[in-house]
Amino acid sequence: MDFKLELVAVPVSDVDRAKAFYVDQIGFNADHDHQVNENLRFVQLTPPGSGCSIAIGQGLLDSEPGSVKGLQLVVKDIEAARAELVGRGAPISEIDDQPWGRFLYFSDPDGNAWAVQEIPDRSA
Repeated sequence: MDFKLELVAVPVSDVDRAKAFYVDQIGFNADHDHQVNENLRFVQLTPPGSGCSIAIGQGLLDSEPGSVKGLQLVVKDIEAARAELVGRGAPISEIDDQPWGRFLYFSDPDGNAWAVQEIPDRSA
């Protein structure tokens, strides 16, 4: 039996601002944006190449905007990822070299915190 993580809800205070941030600055694909009714809006965004998306919207969560920490993206080339994000105007950190990987960090406009990791090649 496979159990696939395919959607993570991220609480935001302003759906349009968050959608613009994730699409324009971080480069996520805007998959779906549906206003179900005046109290429920569902927006699904997916990082390029990912099998897991995030959901932002109105009426989706009781969590406080900005309360999600520890979300992580994985890339093959951290320098290229940083250059792309900087080129998009994303508020990205410098590269943090650790023995278990190389990292970048950013937060969305509400403070939901992300890491971008390049995992070292351990095949040798």
